[in-house]
Amino acid sequence: MTAAGDHGGVSNPYSVMVVCTGNICRSPMAEIVLRERFAAAGLADQVVVDSTGISDEERGNPVDRRARSVLVARGYPTGDGHRARQVRPDDQRDLVLAMTNAHARALRGLDPVLFRSFDPDASGDLDVADPWYGGPRDFEVCLAQIEAAADGIVEHVRNDLGNAQVTRHG
Repeated sequence: MTAAGDHGGVSNPYSVMVVCTGNICRSPMAEIVLRERFAAAGLADQVVVDSTGISDEERGNPVDRRARSVLVARGYPTGDGHRARQVRPDDQRDLVLAMTNAHARALRGLDPVLFRSFDPDASGDLDVADPWYGGPRDFEVCLAQIEAAADGIVEHVRNDLGNAQVTRHG
């Protein structure tokens, strides 16, 4: 974790990492949505977002075509050249977002938070649904769950950034 007060400028932005299983469906979808939401909130120059997977099985692969299709249908940009990679123990970020409880357990040393814990309407099972074995509707459900939590994540990061400013200037 970065010390409070280290996020004031572009040279040391607040870092967010989203983690799923293979880094081709849920986490890159969330990465793209979050980038757009941070940009809309005027925080694009203060926050960087990336994504990884707990598995190495998809290493080097692009975003799944079905995930890309649902993102494009909702107006999100998808041409960032994403290539799947496995999370490493040295992947320290200010905020690590796990897509499921199983991912959170695998990421214990990185102090993860469940992605859907930022959705004010989520209750019970906070896992983001895995669309991999499903059809287009499953990818739409996954994207809806990601979008429902995204504004809460932006607000959380905005508060962290504000607290860093207060700590540095107060």
